[in-house]
Amino acid sequence: MNVFYQGEIGGPQELFDQLVRGNIDLFLGWPQTSYDERLGVLTLPYLTLGWDEALDAYGKGGWISETIDPILSDIGLEYLGPFPEGFGGIATADTYATNYEDAQGIKLRSQPIFPLPQTIQAMGFQAVPIDWSEVYTSIQTGVVDGDSSNVIYWDYTYFNDLLDYFVHSKHNFSFYTFLMNQDAWDALDEEDRGIIADAVEVVINEQFENAKAEDEKWIQQAQEDGMEYIEPSDEEMKDWIERVRETVWVEAEESLGEDVMSAVREHASEPK
Repeated sequence: MNVFYQGEIGGPQELFDQLVRGNIDLFLGWPQTSYDERLGVLTLPYLTLGWDEALDAYGKGGWISETIDPILSDIGLEYLGPFPEGFGGIATADTYATNYEDAQGIKLRSQPIFPLPQTIQAMGFQAVPIDWSEVYTSIQTGVVDGDSSNVIYWDYTYFNDLLDYFVHSKHNFSFYTFLMNQDAWDALDEEDRGIIADAVEVVINEQFENAKAEDEKWIQQAQEDGMEYIEPSDEEMKDWIERVRETVWVEAEESLGEDVMSAVREHASEPK
């Protein structure tokens, strides 16, 4: 097995294209929606609200896996499971918000991927879609007041000198996916497929444990270095969840389809 890291042989879209074409056999990354917009369900906000629920939903056999399995199969891919980072939040300088009203007027960088900007808007912030390479300068020059939808590791590691607060809104669950080209998968005998599937399952289970511990480590490290870590109250979280689901989920139905959204509404976690 030859392993290529990061952008060594291309960017995310190019790598996904090569996977679909069969030039790459196995892929750990983010599935692109260019082949089927229904894959946007993976970035839909507030699907799960805790680590145990996320493992159940995203793991092999979980309801999210069962929802995207046929979609990925239609474009020639075998879904083997998720590789999680954790729940994203909102990192800001000078000011912060834990509710819709206080969020008014705060400009946040958002990844330019549907429905993340729409989610930030529904929470009351002003979303400004900006690529990762321009985030530091944008915060430094005041184009935006902070970053959104990343786990605390990224905001602390790259922008700690600029940002003062991290509100753990948990509106998105950040993860990568193990995918294999369907023809390459089918070409393996049953024993070899079992070996790969079992190995992925071991890595997934370890990563869910490690990711949670890693996230908690960086939360503590950020606080020790002066970044204030804030968890919204149950009432504030419930209000954000309801606002986002009432707007973003409805908007997403056009691209995701009724069947996908029916599964989402049936299985998504309920707020406390």
